[in-house]
Amino acid sequence: MSWKRRTLIAVSCVAALVLSAGGWVIVQHDFDIRAERVTITGGAQPLQGTLALPEHGDGPFGLVVFVHGDGAATADRDEFYRPIWETFARAGYASLAWDKPGVNGAPGNWLDQSMPDRAAETEAAIAWARGRPDIDAGRIGLWGISQAGWVLPEVAVRHPELRFMIAVGTAVNWIRQGEYNLRAELRERHASDDEIAAELRRRENDLSLLRAGASYDRYLAATADSPPMSADRWRFVGKNFRSDATETLAQLRVPTLLLLGEHDLNVDVAETARVYRESIPASLLTIRTFPDASHNIVTFDLDKPDSLRSFLVALFAPRSLYAPGYLDALREYAAQPPNH
Repeated sequence: MSWKRRTLIAVSCVAALVLSAGGWVIVQHDFDIRAERVTITGGAQPLQGTLALPEHGDGPFGLVVFVHGDGAATADRDEFYRPIWETFARAGYASLAWDKPGVNGAPGNWLDQSMPDRAAETEAAIAWARGRPDIDAGRIGLWGISQAGWVLPEVAVRHPELRFMIAVGTAVNWIRQGEYNLRAELRERHASDDEIAAELRRRENDLSLLRAGASYDRYLAATADSPPMSADRWRFVGKNFRSDATETLAQLRVPTLLLLGEHDLNVDVAETARVYRESIPASLLTIRTFPDASHNIVTFDLDKPDSLRSFLVALFAPRSLYAPGYLDALREYAAQPPNH
């Protein structure tokens, strides 16, 4: 179970028992949303989704379609999205996200997907949502994080009518992102120069195998990975490791908000900001970088596994996990008039 699941499992409409001087008391966290489980049809396979509507009113509401980053993900990313959904609700927007294929009982296997597959899945969700009377088909935007950087631009280029695209900690080039991530995590662990060099050699060996189209058995025989990737993961990486968003970003004509954490260990935010500035017209692009924030735009000191402090903040003040100003930035951007 991920640390976010451990720390956030109790934050949305969940009662937590807390020991106080007078005995056990109940702490309740309610978000101002109405979360409805839905089945999204029209794509390669049905998707198990959650539609989070503003708590009051019948709509039609604007809609933010969520695109996950890497890894197995439930619709609400183990409760992590719910403060964000509430933020968009306060701007008059519903939010739509779904369990990745194969997660939480959903059909399929997300590791079978290419980035174009994920883009097609997102387009199917948009088309499905436009058929709902409580959704304003003219006010649909995208929010995505990390690996979504290779999905969002594909969708936005094909759908220039979208209200906006919000990209959070998105990378540009898969191979460069992987090397940056490896180096950053090793530095964070105070690895020696020799250790870093050894890890880079291991990584280059894997890339050589990928470029050669090596089978999984060949990978197992040649890799120094410990533990090695699963067969599904090897195939997934083989489908996607050449991903690069540069050319697609240059075609983008949708208002874009790029949000970056200064202490992102996953993505080289300086490169991402540079490529977005070079590719997207200045009139359409807003970039904000949050000091002391992680890849998830969580306060850096709180975005760490097995942290008691993180657990307590998530339990008692879940909105405070995020870097100061992040949720406000989302709400204010979504509430702006079209073509901002």
